[in-house]
Amino acid sequence: MAYILVVDDDKEVVGTVERSLSRQGHRVAAAYNGLQALESVQQQRPDLMVLDIIMPQMDGIEVCRRLRADPATVSVPILILTAKGRIEDKVEGFEAGCDDYLPKPFALKELELRVEALLRRTLAPRVSKSPLRAGPLCLDPRTFKVSVEGKSVLLTPMEYELLNYLMVHAGEVIPSEELLKEVWGYPPGTGDPDLVRAHIRNLRTKVELSPNNPTYIQTVPRHGYIIPK
Repeated sequence: MAYILVVDDDKEVVGTVERSLSRQGHRVAAAYNGLQALESVQQQRPDLMVLDIIMPQMDGIEVCRRLRADPATVSVPILILTAKGRIEDKVEGFEAGCDDYLPKPFALKELELRVEALLRRTLAPRVSKSPLRAGPLCLDPRTFKVSVEGKSVLLTPMEYELLNYLMVHAGEVIPSEELLKEVWGYPPGTGDPDLVRAHIRNLRTKVELSPNNPTYIQTVPRHGYIIPK
């Protein structure tokens, strides 16, 4: 059972999501604007947050940015659930640091599957406590930090999982479909490749000297991504 915070100014949406996730055995709390969400997180850090974007006082993008800027909350998984479904909106959400993005209207089953996939990855016990190395990259499972060329940066949960998978398979070209299945836990054909592209872009911003000309996380056109050995 996980503790999930649902944040939306639409009480009907909150009620629907709360009932759905409660039936899955989770403990669910609600907030109805961004400021309430931040206050709630300070009182008790959730295992996962379902976050709307368009809200009074503070929108979901700003909430996401503030959580990612705070070391105490940087690892909270965030699923954005919003009526803003354009590609530009998704990019903004991913750049703010969300782990997944589901446009409204949505199917409850898809919401449940995405929540379970995020929880499965972020709450799973970590067997290895030894840092993982691939070329100049060093990933520490105890701190969620990656070090490269003397620089150490903190990753979000899904950034960590994505980089970990690529480093474990260093020297291999990994397609987006495989990453969606193995990192996010989506059944084949159900994930959005934009999700992978956005997180790759965020990772490059954190680890590459020149994100537009990457050397550590490379793209193989029409095939996938590779971290050279």
